Amino acid sequence: MKQLYIGNKNYSSWSLRPAVLMRSLEIPFEEVLVPFDGPDNYQRYKAFSPNGRVPCLHDDNEIIWDSLAIIEYLGERNKQVWPTSGPARAFARSASSEMHAGFHVLRAHCPMICSAQFQIRELSPGLRRDLSRLDDLFCEGLTRFGGDFLSGARFSAVDAFFCPVAIRVVNYALPLSQPSLDYCHRLLALDAMRDWMSAARKEPWFDETEEATARIHADFLEDKRTLI
Repeated sequence: MKQLYIGNKNYSSWSLRPAVLMRSLEIPFEEVLVPFDGPDNYQRYKAFSPNGRVPCLHDDNEIIWDSLAIIEYLGERNKQVWPTSGPARAFARSASSEMHAGFHVLRAHCPMICSAQFQIRELSPGLRRDLSRLDDLFCEGLTRFGGDFLSGARFSAVDAFFCPVAIRVVNYALPLSQPSLDYCHRLLALDAMRDWMSAARKEPWFDETEEATARIHADFLEDKRTLI
């Protein structure tokens, strides 16, 4: 069976993408959670991941690292990973690659923290630009392909790439148009996302760096953590 190595669910946006995709599409795998231990986990993670990062997928003798590479690998073996129509598939791949490589200010100002809610103090020009582009991208996909998800009626890889963004949008109360906000809430309502969020809030680990980064740009509102 495939093994997917991930980091803390509360903080690891990169791990979330392939995990939620595989759960939603019912691709069998074993989840192997290796918690972060401070900001540098390279040597520890090298034991199972060539680049010393998560996520990393083991499939028999194959080892695939990086979230985009993992999803492309899965797409070669599972037709439901990407949209079936050519235009929708082209849009989905472009949007996924843009998310994978871009939106740097959004990432820096609003780290993914599943267990807490914040209020951004001020939208910097860079964050405004990222949110404007995000809104345009969401509205284009929803309008052009006429479904609840970015490439049509069913959840696919492109939606998995924006699942961490949905958490940021809601947990930081980021301003987007109503269609984009509705889309984010649909992502959060997925069974796989609900399970991920529930598990994240029960984790006993606390990442001081991520939490401190969030408080540079936002006021803390509420902690939903239920420590076990």
